[in-house]
Amino acid sequence: MAVKADGVLRKLFWWLGLAALAVALALLVGRNAAVLTLFWPPYRFDISFNLALFALVCTFVLLHLALRAFSALRALPAQARRWRNQQAERAAVGALLDALSNQLAGRFVRSQAAAQQALAQLKSLTPDLLPRREQIELLAHLLFAESAHALQDRLRRDQHLQAALAPALARHAAQAHEGAQLRALRWALQDRDAETARIRLAELPPGLARRTQALRLRLRLAQLMGQSTEALETARLLAKHRAFTPSAARSMVRGLALEALRQTHDLDQLEQLWSSLDISERQWPDLALAAAQRANQLCAGSATAAERARAATLVRDWLDSLWSDFDALDAAQQRLLVLAFEPGLGDLDATWLERLEQAQRQRPSNPFLHYLAGQAFLQRQLWGKAAQLLGLASQSLREPDLLRRTWCALALLAEERADQPAAQAAWKKAALLP
Repeated sequence: MAVKADGVLRKLFWWLGLAALAVALALLVGRNAAVLTLFWPPYRFDISFNLALFALVCTFVLLHLALRAFSALRALPAQARRWRNQQAERAAVGALLDALSNQLAGRFVRSQAAAQQALAQLKSLTPDLLPRREQIELLAHLLFAESAHALQDRLRRDQHLQAALAPALARHAAQAHEGAQLRALRWALQDRDAETARIRLAELPPGLARRTQALRLRLRLAQLMGQSTEALETARLLAKHRAFTPSAARSMVRGLALEALRQTHDLDQLEQLWSSLDISERQWPDLALAAAQRANQLCAGSATAAERARAATLVRDWLDSLWSDFDALDAAQQRLLVLAFEPGLGDLDATWLERLEQAQRQRPSNPFLHYLAGQAFLQRQLWGKAAQLLGLASQSLREPDLLRRTWCALALLAEERADQPAAQAAWKKAALLP
C-alpha cells in the first residue's frame, strides 16, 4: 500500500509540474509582441520573437538527436561485439549448469562433454568482458575432473585438477580454489594414496585446514596411515565442532583411543598417551582396562623386576576409580579388571590388600573377587584364607581360564599341606578344562 501511495503522489506532482510549465509558457508567449530583427547586408529579416525561440529550441533538439544518432552509429560495432560475448557467456554458463546437472544425475560422460563445451566457450570470450571468468573456468575444470574420477580416468582427472589449481585462477577465485584443494585431498584418500594425501593436506591454508570438512579428511588420512594418536586428536576437534552426534563422537573417540593404546611400544609411551587423555575419558572403564592390559603385556616375558613393579603401580592408579564403582561393571569388565590386577598382586601393600579384602567381604557372592583375594593371600602364604576363598571361587567361576588357575592354586595348596590325593584331583580338574 505504501508503494502504491508513492506512485500516486509522484504522478500528481508530475501533472502539477506540467500545469505550472504550461502557465509559464502562456504568460511568456501569449501576448508577447516582440520582434527579432536580423541584419544580413543588404538584407533585413524581421521575425517574431516567439518563432525565433521555437526555432532555437527545435534546432537544439534536432542537433541533440543527430548527435545521439551518430553516437549510436559509432557504437554499433562495440554493441555487436558485446552481444556476441554475452551470447558466448550465456552459453558457457549454461554448459556449466548442464555439466553440474549431469554429474548430479550420474551421467558423467555427458557432464564431461558439457564441461568441455563451457571451456571452449570461455576461450572465445574477451577476458575483460566477463568479470568472473576465472571462477567459471575453475569450476568447469573441477566438474570435468570430478566426472573423470567417477569414471576411474585418473589421467584426465589429474590433468584438469592441475588446471583448476593453477595460481592464475586461484588469485581470482579463492573459494572455488579451496574447494578444488579439498576435492584433491578426498580423491587421494579414496585412491588410498597416503603420501599424496599427506602432501595435499600440507598444502591447505591454515584457515581451510581448521574447517570441519578438512578435519574429517585429516581424520581419514590419520586412520589410513595408522596414526591413532593423530586420529584421536582430530576426532576430539570434530567432536568439539559438533561434527558428530554426542553418542557417535564418544564411540569414535573410544575406538581411536583403544587403537592408540594397542599401538604403544613401551611403558613411557603408554603413560604419556594416558596423560594426554581427557579426565572424562580416563573414567571410561573400557579405556582404563585396555591401558592396564597393555601395561601388563609390555612387561610380560623378559621385563625386569623394576619394570614389572612400575607397571603394577600404573595399573593400580589407572584402575583405582573402577574399584569404587565395581558393581556398575558388567561381568566381562569385572573379569578384565581381575586379569589386569592379578600380575601385580605380589607388589600390593597392606592398604591395597585390606581394600581388596573389604571389597570381597562386601560382595560375598562375586566369584571374581573370591579368586583375586585368594590369589593375593596365596602369594603372601596365608594358606587358610587362600584355600577358603579359592574353594569358593572354584564352585562359582564359569570362566575356563580363571577356573583353571583356581584349580592349579588349590593343587599347590594341597601339596603344601602334603595332601597328595587332593592335589592330584585338583591337577586333574585343571587339565580337563577346555
